[in-house]
Amino acid sequence: MVKEESSGIRAASRILAVLQAMNREPYSTIQSLHEVTGLPKPTLVRMLKTLEAHGFVSNDRRQAGYQITSLVTSLSNGFHGDPLVVEAGRAWAIGLSAQFKWPVAIAVFDGRKAMVVRYSTVHDSPVSPFHATINMRLSLFTRAIGRAYLSACSDGQIAALIEKMKKDNELESPEARDPAAVSRMVRTVRDRGYAMRDPSVEPRTSDTIAVPIFARGAVQASLGLTYFRSALNSFGSHGNFVSALKDAAAGIGAEVDRLQAAHERSAVAP
Repeated sequence: MVKEESSGIRAASRILAVLQAMNREPYSTIQSLHEVTGLPKPTLVRMLKTLEAHGFVSNDRRQAGYQITSLVTSLSNGFHGDPLVVEAGRAWAIGLSAQFKWPVAIAVFDGRKAMVVRYSTVHDSPVSPFHATINMRLSLFTRAIGRAYLSACSDGQIAALIEKMKKDNELESPEARDPAAVSRMVRTVRDRGYAMRDPSVEPRTSDTIAVPIFARGAVQASLGLTYFRSALNSFGSHGNFVSALKDAAAGIGAEVDRLQAAHERSAVAP
């Protein structure tokens, strides 16, 4: 809760409290900020509009709520890692969805065992197989977005993840993490340059093509496009999807590098 102080610093205290609360979560809503800060909802709306106008906050109906932008790094080192690749990839994802009509998603590794969708164009797609995907958690071993990310990791990292999740069956069966099976899958993805969903997992009426996003010398996220199998050729071919996804991933990675360099220059500027 925000402590009431003298009017001279009350507005600044409230702004800082909102930024701190937003920095703890990938996305925030008016309700969640109201619960955390205790500030009235009308006040929060005005503050968020002000922060948005100055570039510190973004609000997009495709996402679960408001999120801070990388501009906050000009104020502190507390920038949440996820939004940078989302910020860089938003326009690319929207462009792909406009081109092919199918929904496009950007997902990041949660640091433990799953990929988490942080941006989606589901609401822009007239033919989406899903109603909502934001914050959906996806397996590294059976889902295209997870496989794309996993295959971009080193063999040592992959072995460590298999060992770490040896007894965790929340997102997939133990068979999906069999080292030999994973090795074959990784080789296939690396040879192709893109990943596909395991055909045995649901929903079987749709499929996803995904590619990794590289920046700062390492894999940062995955970019995926989902389509109904029965309507594949109605809204673009498999080959066109792959080519466009690879081009977009390269563009996103370059933009992440550019944004990171700009932030570093800002941090050392006198």
